[in-house]
Amino acid sequence: MIEFVQNVRLWFAPEQVREEGDTPDYRFSLANERTFLAWMRTALALIGGGFAVDQFLPDLRWGWRVGLALALLAAGVLCSLRAVNHWMLCERAMRRGEDLPASRFPALLGVVVAVVAVAMVVVVLVGWEG
Repeated sequence: MIEFVQNVRLWFAPEQVREEGDTPDYRFSLANERTFLAWMRTALALIGGGFAVDQFLPDLRWGWRVGLALALLAAGVLCSLRAVNHWMLCERAMRRGEDLPASRFPALLGVVVAVVAVAMVVVVLVGWEG
């Protein structure tokens, strides 16, 4: 937990990361940044999907609508937080000459999106009532 808090502090002080190790080839830092931006686009899409479910499916039962919307919104929030944390961890690892960090988050996100998609398929096949 203490390490996570230290990592969060580094999110807002990236100049401290530069004090560690050696400067990596700028192409690797730019690739790391592009990966971060891709995760942020994914987070925005999930958040947009959550709002779309809530706003554009008014005839869907309240529990289904809110549950699906909250699942997508929560996945978007987690994805955005994971993006910045992973960016910082990768930047530190590159500077230190270490292996890049492994993460279970892509698998977790894939499972959450699949569960929401299956729930949406059920809703479409069964229909819904207001």
